[in-house]
Amino acid sequence: MSGELSQSVIKRIIRQVGLECAAQGQSLSETLVAFVVKAVVLNPRNDFNMDRILTENNMQDLIQLCVTRLLDTTNPSLSTIKMQVYFDMNYTNRDELLSEQERVLEGKLAPVVRAITESGPRAQEEMENVYQKIVTYVLLRSGLGSPTNIEAVREVTAALQSVFPQTEMATFISLSKKDKEQQLKDLAMLVTGIRLYNKKCQKGGSGIDDLPDILNEAIPSTTQTLDECLNSCQLLAHCYTALLESMQKDPLRYPQLSTFKLREALFNVRQYEAFLCILQSDAVTSAQEVESLDVQFEAAMMVLKNTVQDKTSIESKEVFPLFMELSKLWTSFQDEMLLLNFLTNMADNLQQFLEIQSQLFPEEMLTSLLEGVTVKSDEERIKETMGTRVNVSDFKNQEWLFPETTDNFDQLLIQYHGFCAHSIGVKGLTLPGNPAIGILKHKAKYYVFSSKEAAYIFARDPDTFIQLNIEKAKEYAELIQLLELRHQFEYLVPHAQARSGKKGSMKPPAKHDSGTQTDTHILPPTIVRSYEWNEWELRRKAIKLANLRRKLTHAMQTDLSHMRREKFTQVYLPKDVGTQTKCDNSSNVPKPQIFLKGLRGGSSPTTHMVTVDLTRPLDET
Repeated sequence: MSGELSQSVIKRIIRQVGLECAAQGQSLSETLVAFVVKAVVLNPRNDFNMDRILTENNMQDLIQLCVTRLLDTTNPSLSTIKMQVYFDMNYTNRDELLSEQERVLEGKLAPVVRAITESGPRAQEEMENVYQKIVTYVLLRSGLGSPTNIEAVREVTAALQSVFPQTEMATFISLSKKDKEQQLKDLAMLVTGIRLYNKKCQKGGSGIDDLPDILNEAIPSTTQTLDECLNSCQLLAHCYTALLESMQKDPLRYPQLSTFKLREALFNVRQYEAFLCILQSDAVTSAQEVESLDVQFEAAMMVLKNTVQDKTSIESKEVFPLFMELSKLWTSFQDEMLLLNFLTNMADNLQQFLEIQSQLFPEEMLTSLLEGVTVKSDEERIKETMGTRVNVSDFKNQEWLFPETTDNFDQLLIQYHGFCAHSIGVKGLTLPGNPAIGILKHKAKYYVFSSKEAAYIFARDPDTFIQLNIEKAKEYAELIQLLELRHQFEYLVPHAQARSGKKGSMKPPAKHDSGTQTDTHILPPTIVRSYEWNEWELRRKAIKLANLRRKLTHAMQTDLSHMRREKFTQVYLPKDVGTQTKCDNSSNVPKPQIFLKGLRGGSSPTTHMVTVDLTRPLDET
């Protein structure tokens, strides 16, 4: 199939395997199914020909083999592959985890931020609603309490009013959206610092956990748990290694044991050990970070106390940076708490992939099998070979590195995860390599060995043993990740290439990284601007120069231009003139004042009424 299975065929096989496993009650991820399909195809025992198009029968056989392997609950190899897939899909380093957490937090706060920054309140009631949303935002951003905690809401409101009273809402609304978002973050940090200071002074702190104390108790507990798990899996690895070595010396000693299953169990605990070492390293880093944060937090709190003391008022430029620094340190405590929970969950979930060990090799059975067998730990094996080292003079074309002659010796990238490069392909064992014996540098890669004899054997023909290790990884697919051989299996090698030449001569095409760099302007520039490559251009210039020899410059003046001079005039631009007239005038009509006299009567029986008009004339108004 032109060297590899087509993408459409692979997708079809993966989908069909997933459907059949689901029909059997096993819901598996597409990543796991894809890895098992690749493992089945690579395994030379299955003898799949990838150089020609798979027939329908070939595809059905491949699907059936994958389904059988995925449904085998007594297969340590499958548990190891599941462990590797789980770790790859769930583990992330400190920086990526914290970045993802920040992205999630921003996503949760986005609706509240939009409601605050995109609103344009005018009425007083609307202003109060927006201010209440700012209080909610500050509480959610800090992670110190819940919006349903009345006491926490009161503390946040009081702290916010001390640095951002409601009278400043008009100024806040006039800002741009970007400035609003930045001010919201600053307000959240200021309020968080104020609440932490109040908690230290025992004047508040509702809903605030004592993270430094919690971390100082939880980290040792987590580290101890990881150490215990690491010691138990290392003990199993040492026991399995001793049994395999004993079986190689006397194949008939344990007829009831399967060497294949025992190797799978060994690789399972070795992979579990590698993952635990990663988690343990993160836990140690977290412990160191928390120790540093404790010192910084106490120092920042002391500076803040000395600055504030019992003052009733203090300049904001003096105390605000201290509150914000306190908030940043507390955020780092929250990050460490998140990291610790993540490590604990990872360690707990990894244990499920080691349960098969107790089913295949119970403790009583393992104890009886190990009677008369010497079990050596990795440390004991390294200690036994500490006095031996490779004699460089025995090798003319090989480069050996030693601690006293190599800079950054401990930082060299050792192949095969630090295991002996000889014992993997020859014995199928993962024995710890001892760098003190000597590190072989072969084709820009570094290899360590468990003994001087193994180093000498490997150095005679490194390429052959490297290929043996690759073939062993094809037989045990879990070794691809355990030994860090992913770059060797980024493709499916054609079957014809594997069968051509010597057996086991399947090699990837030769590749190497190379780079070149050219210095710019080594010599000073010597560009001749007058240079011309065109012959006709040179002729034109020559003719021009020849003609100039016969040319004269003439000047003359006519009567009309005689004694003329330039004249200038200047005018004032029209100015804007405006007039305005206004006449105020008013008129007032006199108020009529008319009185009637004689309405009350008099001495005479007849009433005589007289009308008296006292209204003023118009000309007098």
